[in-house]
Amino acid sequence: MANNVLVDTANNTTKVHEVTLTTKAVRTAGAAATTPLDTKAVDVTLGKEITADAVAGTVDTKVARAGMLSDDKVLSSLDDALTSVSALRSSLGAMQNRFEAAVENLNNTINNLSSARSRIQDADFADEVSRLSNGQILQQAGTTVLAMANQSTQSVLSLLR
Repeated sequence: MANNVLVDTANNTTKVHEVTLTTKAVRTAGAAATTPLDTKAVDVTLGKEITADAVAGTVDTKVARAGMLSDDKVLSSLDDALTSVSALRSSLGAMQNRFEAAVENLNNTINNLSSARSRIQDADFADEVSRLSNGQILQQAGTTVLAMANQSTQSVLSLLR
């Protein structure tokens, strides 16, 4: 029978560190009595049998009960780990969504600024084209007026000759 079981679940392993065993010793008269054995530090993995040799005989026992307690602790540890992993995943997912929204917002800003710059350049180009046309018209008008003035002086000179 196993008493005083200390179970360690560190490093993803489960070990039984200390077990106090009792055994029945057969006396010469045939009467059975319970004799406590020495406490020994025993490291075993779950599901294995413990064999302890005593002065009066051998005791074989299984760690089934300790294993059940350890399984509950292991399942509880796994549940806690899964809960923390789920919390981390949701936190990272929310952060990723915020990053994606920020990137999409920046892309929209880039498109809007590019479009505005294009419209400004188009407006400046149109303004410059109209100024060029205006200048060309004024130049042609001036040339025409100058040509007429030259013709009129030549006409007057031809009349005088």
